[in-house]
Amino acid sequence: MRLKLYGGFGGKGVSVGLETARTRLIIDIGVNTSATGRDYYPAISAEELGQADALIVTHAHEDHVGGLGWCLAQGFGGRILMTPETRGDTEACLAAYAEPADRALVRDAVIETFAPGETLAIGDLTIRTGRNGHAVGGVWCAAEGEGHRVLHCGDIVPASAVFAYDAPPPSDVVLFDASYGSDDVPATQRAAAVVAWVDAHPQCLLPTPLAGRSLELMAILDRPLAIAAGMRDGLAAQIADERWLWPGVKEKLAQKLAHAQDWGGPGWPDRPLLAHDGMGLAGPSAEFLARAAKDAHPVLLTGHLPAGSPAEVMLAAGQAAWQRLPTHPTLAENIALLAAMKPRMSFGHSCTLAELGPIAARVLSLVATAVAGQTFEL
Repeated sequence: MRLKLYGGFGGKGVSVGLETARTRLIIDIGVNTSATGRDYYPAISAEELGQADALIVTHAHEDHVGGLGWCLAQGFGGRILMTPETRGDTEACLAAYAEPADRALVRDAVIETFAPGETLAIGDLTIRTGRNGHAVGGVWCAAEGEGHRVLHCGDIVPASAVFAYDAPPPSDVVLFDASYGSDDVPATQRAAAVVAWVDAHPQCLLPTPLAGRSLELMAILDRPLAIAAGMRDGLAAQIADERWLWPGVKEKLAQKLAHAQDWGGPGWPDRPLLAHDGMGLAGPSAEFLARAAKDAHPVLLTGHLPAGSPAEVMLAAGQAAWQRLPTHPTLAENIALLAAMKPRMSFGHSCTLAELGPIAARVLSLVATAVAGQTFEL
């Protein structure tokens, strides 16, 4: 089996390839929002896209699905597979991060859906799936063939207070979510810091991805909330299917959403305002961040900030604060995951090589120099 790193290794925008004598599979086709031009997309050629048998998308965030229309435009004609929930959220993601012509290709494409926990057969590969704890519709994939099992975690959160998580099987090669590098601050401590900041700034703007972190914020904030106009249906759809949530979470979130105020402006609500996306690159947060900078309105950023994004610019200028709300694994969680997997090779995605350094000191299997564009014979 051959492993190809197309994107997200040494940076953002995850995409990997698996090849056997009979099958060519791509998992994820994300974009790198810190890059422009050709570097915005994965390092995969039109020829490779044309030869691929199938593409599995783990979840509907831009760094995992944002290049779907682009890959169709480049000649991909194989099967496309994702959960129904990811399929439902993909259009909103592509509206923010894809070219209109590429979005149209996705709307016209045939997309197969599967349920979490389902086993997929693609050529001579058998792929097990499970809930990733990161977002509604999100899964990890463990592909087995030619005597190897390769686990692609996508983005995972083993200890989310909101999203349910299924432990993946032991695998001899693991591609794990290293978004936070060596950060080992527990999620409970991070959440408490976010709550304390909002308590001190009860009228604030909270830019957040529509899928995933918005529900995490709603879960920890025990106060009336406002949501940007147009978010309600998306949030309601995520809350509706309790298969993706831990027991009891659905009822709590549904009640909070029912009492949330829809907000489009002008002015600011008398409560925290959630607005997507989390970086100010698209969605209502693009407008709200510009207004917040002008009005000196309190802003709390809680996730990844691409270089040059409106949110990153405001943070650098002292016009916004930042407190991480974990939606990816801490160092301790990754160490525990890899100890359970016992891989002979592991690769960390969604971080720089410098951020991988401290992990390499504790994970002997880690290939700490792996970058997008490389191929590994397994």
